[in-house]
Amino acid sequence: MSDGERWLDHEAGPLIRPYTVTRGRTRPTGPAFDMVAIVRMVPGAVPGAGLGPEHARLLQMCARPISVVDLASESDLSLGVVRVLLGDLRDQKLVTVRPPATVSQLPEERILREVIQGLQAL
Repeated sequence: MSDGERWLDHEAGPLIRPYTVTRGRTRPTGPAFDMVAIVRMVPGAVPGAGLGPEHARLLQMCARPISVVDLASESDLSLGVVRVLLGDLRDQKLVTVRPPATVSQLPEERILREVIQGLQAL
C-alpha cells in the first residue's frame, strides 16, 4: 500500500480526522464565519509557512467569490474544519470575508417598487 493509499479508503473516502487537519482546534481565531459569508482570495496571495495542503486547496477555491458553506460542500470538509482553516487564511491576510447583508443594508421596498415600475415602463 502506497503512502497516498494509506489515507484513502476508496469506498469511505479520506481517513484523515478533522482534528488532524485543524491541529486540534475547534474554533477559528478572530470573529466567527457566518455560513453565507462570501470569501475571496486576496489577489496574488500565496500560502505561507505553516499552512497545509487543505489551506492551499481552500485558497485556490477562493479565487472566485464563494460562500463558506459552499467551500465546505465543494471541499468535502466539514463546516467546522473550513471555518478553522479560513481563520488561518484570514490571519495571514490571504482572504477577505464579506459578511452577509443585513436587512438594514437592503433597499427600501419603495425603491424596489419604483425600479420595477421603471422596468415595466420600458
